[in-house]
Amino acid sequence: MTALWWALAVLAVLVTLPYWLPTAVVALRVKVFAWVNGEEGIPVPGPLVDTAAFRRVYGHPAADGRSRGAALSDLFWYWLAPGPEVHQEHLEPGPRYDEVARCTRLILTGLDRKGWEDLVGRRAGALFDDWSRPGARAGTRAVRLRDLMMPLWAEVYYELVFAEACPPEVRDLIVANADDVVSALKCTRLRHLDRRDDLTRYLERRVAAGSVPSVLPASLTTREQAYYLQGTFFNTAVVQMSEAMAHLLLAIATHPDVQRRLRSEADDDAYLGRVIEEALRVYPLFGVAHRITSAEIAVEGAAAIPVGSVLLFNYSEYQHAGLADGEVFDPDRWLRITAREINHIPFGISANRACPARGIAPGTMRVAARELLDRFDLASTAAHTRSLPNRGPCLLTPRQSAPADAPAPRLRLVLMRIRDRWEGLGRSVVQLLLGSYMVWDARRQRLCQRYFAAQPLGGDS
Repeated sequence: MTALWWALAVLAVLVTLPYWLPTAVVALRVKVFAWVNGEEGIPVPGPLVDTAAFRRVYGHPAADGRSRGAALSDLFWYWLAPGPEVHQEHLEPGPRYDEVARCTRLILTGLDRKGWEDLVGRRAGALFDDWSRPGARAGTRAVRLRDLMMPLWAEVYYELVFAEACPPEVRDLIVANADDVVSALKCTRLRHLDRRDDLTRYLERRVAAGSVPSVLPASLTTREQAYYLQGTFFNTAVVQMSEAMAHLLLAIATHPDVQRRLRSEADDDAYLGRVIEEALRVYPLFGVAHRITSAEIAVEGAAAIPVGSVLLFNYSEYQHAGLADGEVFDPDRWLRITAREINHIPFGISANRACPARGIAPGTMRVAARELLDRFDLASTAAHTRSLPNRGPCLLTPRQSAPADAPAPRLRLVLMRIRDRWEGLGRSVVQLLLGSYMVWDARRQRLCQRYFAAQPLGGDS
C-alpha cells in the first residue's frame, strides 16, 4: 500500500508539473536576475509612487534619462547590440535625440492615413491570399501568430523606408533579425549576431548608395544610419506591431463570441476599435520601462525621489489597476468608460517620448485584422500572457473550405492546450538558464557603462 501511495504521489507531481513549476522557475529567475544585476530600481506603482501618481511621475521633466547611469541599461544594450547607442529609445535628451526623433516622424508621416491603410491592406492581402488560396495549404493548420505577422510588417516598413516592394530575401533578413532580438529579450534563445550583421551590411550598402528617399540624421555615420534604420524600423517597429497583432488575434481566437460579432458586424469599425483598445489595455506591449531621474522629483505624501534614481514603470500593473475586473478581456467596457477615466497609456505619455507610431498603429492593426478575418477562422486554447513567450499558437481554417461558424477540431484544441502547458514547462527552464547567462554576460561586458565612460563629460549621446 505504501508503494502505491508513493506511486500516486509521484504521478500527481508529474501531472501537475506544468501548472506550478513554471511559476516557481519564473520566481527563481527574477531572484537570479536581481542577484546578478543588482537590486536596482524603484517600482512604479510601488510603495513610494502609487497608481494615482504614476502619470505625474512618468511625465515629469526630470524622468528623462534613458541609459546613462543605470546598470540595468547594460542588459538592454546587450540585447539591442550592435548599435544601441543610436537606438531612439536609448538616446539621452539632446541634439542627437532631437535629430533622430525628427527623422523618424518624417518617415512615419510620409504616408497619410489612407496611404497607410492602402499599404497595409495591399501587403496583408497578398500575404494572406498566398496562405488561403485553394489547394496551397488546404484545411486547418497550426501557426504561431507572431511568426505569421512578422513577414507582413517587414514588408510594410521596408516599403515605407525604401519606397519600393520588399524582395523576399530581404524580408527574410528583416524577420530573422527581429525574431532574434525579441527571442533574446524573452530569454527563449541566445543572440545570433550573424542574423543581425547580415541585415546591417545590407542596410549600410543601401544607405551608402543613397537608396533611402528620406533624409537620414546627418550627425550619424553611414554605419550608424544603418543601425538607426535597423533598430527603429526593422527591429522595434516590426517586433512591436507583430506582437500587437498576435495579442489582438489571440484574444479574438480565444473569445469565440467576439469573433462571431466581428463577422456579423463586419462593417462596424467601432466595435473592432474597441476590441483593439481592449487588447492593448489587457496585454500592453511594454512590460517595464526604465527611466533615470536627472533631478529630484517630489512625491506627495512620500520622500522625494533623488537624482540618479532608476524608475521602473510597470505598464501591465498600472493598466489593470483601478478596475474590479482589470485582467478580464471585455471590449464593451469601452462603451461605459473612456481612456481618460482609467489607467490606459498603451503608447506611453506625450510628455515623455510617447511611441511615435501611436497615431498609426491602431488603424493599421484594424486593416490587417480585417484582411485576416476575411480569409480565416481563428481558434486557440493556448495560454495568453502579456509577454507571449509561446508566440501565440492558433488554428487557422480558410473560410472557403469550411462553413461559416464551423467549430474548430475539438481534439486539436485539446491537444493544443496540453502541448502549450508542457512547452511552458520546458521553456521556463530554458528562460532561467539562458536568461541568467545573458544577464551575467551583459554585466560582464558593460556595453552601456563603457560607452558613456568614453564620452566627453556632458557630451550628447
